[in-house]
Amino acid sequence: MRKALASITAVLATVVMLSGCGPASTGPATSVSKATSSPSPTEAAQTPAVVPSSSAVSTPPKTAPTATTSKSKPAADGTALAALARLTVKGRAPKTGYTRAQFGQAWYDTDHNGCDTRNDILRRDLTSRRMKNACKALAGTLAPDPYTGTSIRFVYGGASEVDIDHVVALSDAWQKGAATWPAGKRLSLANDPLNLLAVDASTNRSKGDGDAATWLPPYKAFRCTYVARQVVVKGKYGLWVTLAERDAMSRVLAGCPTMALPGLGTAPAVAALPRTSAQREPAPAPRPTPAPAPRSAPAPVVPEGGATALCNDGTLSFAAHHQGACSHHGGVRVFYK
Repeated sequence: MRKALASITAVLATVVMLSGCGPASTGPATSVSKATSSPSPTEAAQTPAVVPSSSAVSTPPKTAPTATTSKSKPAADGTALAALARLTVKGRAPKTGYTRAQFGQAWYDTDHNGCDTRNDILRRDLTSRRMKNACKALAGTLAPDPYTGTSIRFVYGGASEVDIDHVVALSDAWQKGAATWPAGKRLSLANDPLNLLAVDASTNRSKGDGDAATWLPPYKAFRCTYVARQVVVKGKYGLWVTLAERDAMSRVLAGCPTMALPGLGTAPAVAALPRTSAQREPAPAPRPTPAPAPRSAPAPVVPEGGATALCNDGTLSFAAHHQGACSHHGGVRVFYK
């Protein structure tokens, strides 16, 4: 037993010297081996291996990762990104009941300038225009088309190369709030210049009624402007966005965080409805022509000679009594006496 304890003591002393953690030695290193006896092979085999305690092994302390906890800066006021954050997020409602007719007469002249809405937008968006009159565009150039970035020539009556697109599709609006609107508000959305663009026809038809989550213009340089227009239209009319739509809009606007929100324009949010034939005021009835006043008979003129009556044939009667006067001359026209 004593030999075993001596062997353990020798091993521990060796470990301390190797680790450099013990007190400084005052003599040569060989003095330690002289003070202890080496264990025999049998004792060494019976001596358990000494494992340094965890306190003797130096391990670096664990440090918490330096994660950034600061939140991203809020979008600046007046930007499309800030306006997007104010839109209501809800699920898409059913499309039940939607027809184009729910949004009123197509291209109705809601601003009462004497021109239909389609021609208003063609005049606004086309360059090098050729006009039939103050309203109707016969030809012009869309340079560039906002959806493709290419130049398109428009000719009235030719191939349908230019469409007027609703930036927020009417079907999409129906499913995100417009189904419960009064007719005048739907009519305004359908004809508001803020929600209308002259664009390449084939590209517009590939859009269908998609929102930003399902369709964006192929021309990437226009996407920020396109999404900003959708945001301002939805804000003006109180339309909501789906979660996927909002996320898609956020991704686009993150690339242009200073994109200003477009102005609301001059169109009212509720337009006056056109009057139907039943609602039109009837034409005023013609004033009755007053009946001519009866002409008063001229005062009889007493002829000279003592005539007593004027006969119907124009002769005079000199009868002394009314009875028998003008009996052979068609009767009496006027008695003088």
